Amino acid sequence: MPYLTLTEVEAIAREAHAAQTDKSGRPYTEHLAAVAEGVRTRGGSEEQIAAGWLHDSVEDDALSREWLEAAALPQSVKDMVLALTKSKGEDLESYTRRILATPGARLVKEADLAHNADPARLAALDEATRTRLTAKYAKVRGLLGLPGGRPTA
Repeated sequence: MPYLTLTEVEAIAREAHAAQTDKSGRPYTEHLAAVAEGVRTRGGSEEQIAAGWLHDSVEDDALSREWLEAAALPQSVKDMVLALTKSKGEDLESYTRRILATPGARLVKEADLAHNADPARLAALDEATRTRLTAKYAKVRGLLGLPGGRPTA
């Protein structure tokens, strides 16, 4: 069975997240497009770009784990999407260790964090949320060994 093309993956992601908005009320698909483009501009592979489109699909219940397991996607894409799927209550250390242990996932998370921490996006949030998320993103960057991260104790 041939794999889904990037165009097909994008269409599936856009459809799955069509009714969703981000914390500032913008269409969530804008975030997915920004992450996929961020992966591309960082030199990511087609598999990583596909994972960029799908990175929040299971975590947000837009698509099920069963859908992902059965999808005509390379195993590497499935592995990256699952690595990027944070479980409810999961600590950031476990989450980032899984990302680091999964080939290709760190670059996708880097693009995700870059868009999440975009000053224009953060400016649309209330101060308490902006402060909390800025600290969280810095901690995750630090745990992943990315520039701009906050060292962890």
